[in-house]
Amino acid sequence: MALAIVMTPFLLQWAAPAEEDWDRLSKISQAYGALSVLFSAAALLGVVASLVHQSHQTDIANEEAQRASHRQLLLASLDDPELALCWEPLPDLVSFRERKQVAFVNLIVSNWWADYRLKRTNDDVVRVLTELHFRGEAARRHWHLTSAYWNAYAVALGDRRFIKFVALMDAAYEQAVATGPPLPSASRHSTDG
Repeated sequence: MALAIVMTPFLLQWAAPAEEDWDRLSKISQAYGALSVLFSAAALLGVVASLVHQSHQTDIANEEAQRASHRQLLLASLDDPELALCWEPLPDLVSFRERKQVAFVNLIVSNWWADYRLKRTNDDVVRVLTELHFRGEAARRHWHLTSAYWNAYAVALGDRRFIKFVALMDAAYEQAVATGPPLPSASRHSTDG
């Protein structure tokens, strides 16, 4: 494109020799000016699209950095009862072991939420994941203890996609509870070496 712009005067001179009508040369020049405006507009649209894409990528990178920071804090508290007490209290009295499980399940659900928010997954995927998830005792305990927090946080943000995600989780949890007791954690793993 830059070569075409540089070559334009020579092309005009070739297209309109000295004996050529200046009116015709003016029309050719105006046509070139119109094409130049179109190329400039296209280039500007390309720059705008690139900036929008970069902004979206920056938002994703910032969110990922925030999630990594949260994950590090949570993982640090999983093995230290003193650090575990620094997190918000759970609504029911639970053992340190149960609190560790709740915190770990929260990381799993947070990961699902991130994928859902970024549209890497959809409603159907969340339904499949949660149907299996809520068969387990730790998963049900987590949602029983934290669903009010997830709901309050989603509503406070006013994010419709977040509210929808939490509603999908709630529906799957209620459906699982209606089917009967969860699979006990102890029955899901062999203790043999």
